[in-house]
Amino acid sequence: MATEPVTRAPVLLVVDDEVRILSALRRSLRREGYEILTADTAREALELLDAHPIDAILCDQRMPGMSGAELLARAAERRPNAARILITGWTESLPPEQLEALAVHALIAKPWDDAALKQTLREVMPGP
Repeated sequence: MATEPVTRAPVLLVVDDEVRILSALRRSLRREGYEILTADTAREALELLDAHPIDAILCDQRMPGMSGAELLARAAERRPNAARILITGWTESLPPEQLEALAVHALIAKPWDDAALKQTLREVMPGP
């Protein structure tokens, strides 16, 4: 008798140095069918990237120690198929060429619109 293949929920890694932002994003996305991992430092995010099958990374741009763009560049080396999304209150400070070079799938402005964020994630992540 054949067994059905085991499927997993898509895994979203959310990275922001502000714990309240991580909490708000987790709350906003908890019913979307994703497994949500969070990190409040770039180092923690890289450890999670090495340890888990990540389908998408939603990362703040301005963080101490390493920018979101730098983190996404390292993430691309570890998980090249993971969608890369930057979320920032400073969208105008990111040149389009830099976003293109990093293969950033989307740039989300803070404060974010929940519906637009959810739609972006649905477009770049495998279905739950």
